[in-house]
Amino acid sequence: MNYKYFPQTEEDIQVMLDKIGVERLDDLFSEIPESIRFTGDFQLPESMSELEIRRYFETLCKKNQTLTVFAGAGVYDHYTPSIIPQIVERSEFLTSYTPYQAEISQGTLHYIFEYQTMMSALTGLPISNASLYDGSTATAEAMLMAANQSKKANKVLLSSTLDPKIRRVVETYAHFHGVELEHIAEIDGVTDKNDLEQKLSAGGVAGVIVQQPNYYGNIEDYSGYADLCHAAKALFVMNSVASDLALLKTPGEWGADVAVGDGQSLGIPMSYGGPSVGYMCCTDKLMRKMPGRIVGMTKDSRGQRAFVLTLQAREQHIRRQKATSNICSNQSLMALFVTIYLSVMGKEGVKEVAKRSFDGAHYLYDELLKTGKMTPAYNQPFFNEFCVTYQGDVEALQRRLLSHGILGGVRVGDDRLMFAVTEKRTKAEIDELVKIIKEDKL
Repeated sequence: MNYKYFPQTEEDIQVMLDKIGVERLDDLFSEIPESIRFTGDFQLPESMSELEIRRYFETLCKKNQTLTVFAGAGVYDHYTPSIIPQIVERSEFLTSYTPYQAEISQGTLHYIFEYQTMMSALTGLPISNASLYDGSTATAEAMLMAANQSKKANKVLLSSTLDPKIRRVVETYAHFHGVELEHIAEIDGVTDKNDLEQKLSAGGVAGVIVQQPNYYGNIEDYSGYADLCHAAKALFVMNSVASDLALLKTPGEWGADVAVGDGQSLGIPMSYGGPSVGYMCCTDKLMRKMPGRIVGMTKDSRGQRAFVLTLQAREQHIRRQKATSNICSNQSLMALFVTIYLSVMGKEGVKEVAKRSFDGAHYLYDELLKTGKMTPAYNQPFFNEFCVTYQGDVEALQRRLLSHGILGGVRVGDDRLMFAVTEKRTKAEIDELVKIIKEDKL
């Protein structure tokens, strides 16, 4: 018996088998029917040298088509500074898990503390947790927070301009937690404030969730929304793409109780949709309702700066059915990714990224309208993403763009496309996209 990748010797294995009362390792799988067991040989290639392996993967890589991305809808093609992969791929970060033992996790606790500080500054709210899985689960957790903090209400209102992907995750969470959901109508691509007022006046509402900019890229005016929610004893929750907050009015300034969203836009590669990181920030009074953990700074017995887990609900580990949330850990590697990005870019750098994305999107929008083949889908201000109505075959247009190496927006309706622009898109790339559309036959 020779198991190439087992660290144990045959004698070690036999001792363990004797202890549990079986003769062979195969006996551990005796309950698996023979009819579904694989008994053939694995089609593994012959061993290769390092040079041969590199050539092999380079050949595979050439089969991929690298596209110029003008699509967003929640995942955006932002630049990743080269220093970030060099740091996050260090073994102490890449292989680490939740820092339960603070005395040996000072580095991890430190960067989480810095992450919290930066996200608090970005959202304008005083408390940040140590990150969540992604923007969708962060929004679902905020929905549960709203329901849990209310003693009498069990209904949460979702704006119809919230990203449909996020809505589906929230609906899944709500179904299994017995939370009632209701949608606020939209009008011309923004939340219908009158409909919100009517639904709040009916009573029984624990929270209201909106998005800024919304799914269509439109910037909404949420003046007075917080007052309406608070008058009805409901929490006001705002979902935002993190990088947009560098220039937009913060959730804290809008009077939001909870700010949630996705941090992928802070330099995390698109990577076919993941991994990402979700952020959650809130007011002081909601701190103990927040899922996950909070890292704080203190002094040790020698008076030196030290980092500790300031707040963490033990119920998340030992009393799951009564837990605030069962998200007690996450891939904090992505929180480190965001922390390094914000540190390297600095306040002005993050603003510059947002400004270039804004300018590029508005230049593309104007040029598309000049073609005469596209018209505005909404009469609303937008940031770096917008919707237009196309007079021809949307699918055929996207295939044509794809044949030129361009990922041409996201289809959001039979005749409607949503384009996104980031700081990576050059004027030449935008002009090429517009040129192809001009030449397209309707």
